[in-house]
Amino acid sequence: VQLVESGGGLVQPGGSLRLSCVGSGFAFGNVGMSWYRQAPGKERELVAAISSGGGTTYADSVRGRYTISRDNAKNTVYLQMNSLKPEDTAVYYCKGFFAWGQGTQVTVSS
Repeated sequence: VQLVESGGGLVQPGGSLRLSCVGSGFAFGNVGMSWYRQAPGKERELVAAISSGGGTTYADSVRGRYTISRDNAKNTVYLQMNSLKPEDTAVYYCKGFFAWGQGTQVTVSS
């Protein structure tokens, strides 16, 4: 099982980024996927999740700004992040089928 994230970077407040996570080694379409983040000095927290059927859930802090989606044909889950704030700065991790990705850094700063 392998999860590989991409799409992080440096963005100004109010900007947008789209993270991608490609899964392999498991039946991706049958598995719920999620995004977590961990800021320096803080615990890892759930940001958004999507079930195998497409149902979604969001943390209160990102609801209305972030959108999680999946493309099962590409074994990929996405996290579209809009209206980014400095407090969104963190390492973002993809999780699925008991596995974690390596993380991708998102930094929101002017």
